Amino acid sequence: MNSSVIIFPGSNCDRDMDVALKKFGFKNKMVWHEDTKLPKSDLVVLPGGFSYGDYLRCGSMASKSKIIKSVIDFAKSGGLLMGICNGFQILTETELLPGVLLRNKFSEFICKNVFVKINNNENKYFKKITKQTLKLHIAHNEGNYFCTKNQMKEIEDNNQIALFYCNKKGEVKDEYNPNGSSKNIAGIFNKEKNILGMMPHPERMIDEYLSGEDGSLFFENLLNNLK
Repeated sequence: MNSSVIIFPGSNCDRDMDVALKKFGFKNKMVWHEDTKLPKSDLVVLPGGFSYGDYLRCGSMASKSKIIKSVIDFAKSGGLLMGICNGFQILTETELLPGVLLRNKFSEFICKNVFVKINNNENKYFKKITKQTLKLHIAHNEGNYFCTKNQMKEIEDNNQIALFYCNKKGEVKDEYNPNGSSKNIAGIFNKEKNILGMMPHPERMIDEYLSGEDGSLFFENLLNNLK
């Protein structure tokens, strides 16, 4: 399977994602933001970081990069597009996903491991993962997901919530919400479920001895679902 990771000025998780994808069998290519065409890809990833220094709004300048038109065309044709952290912010700025990512509830940068509950596994990202709760890592200042009441109703009606913040047992409560995100949302899909935006970093949890292995479950599963 072929994958592409888009690099923006300020991206800092692009190499982590490259390592993770290659470890689990993807043939990955790194694509510079000023390129205008994507290589042949089964999966495109917008990585975490601070694209363009997070000036204006997080992800807003990256959403106007030259490569984005090809990314949007790829996604609208049904291709799998995943945005992690800053990549999630870029997806909302391009309006490929609804809502926005606001400043964290307590106006502080959060960097820690969290538990997330898989809410929808009827898609190529989470299908066949038997573990309902995953331990992943977050590192963000603007991860507070917000949308209008009408958008939330549509998201819930279409089963677009991918992940909830929770505790180790999978209990979704306010006290396990690290950033104030509406309804503990940690990730969402578009209606067709080929676009995924999530704040947690699965690429940081791919080694038992360095971090954890729940990210490994995610990438192994994704590759198998694409074969």
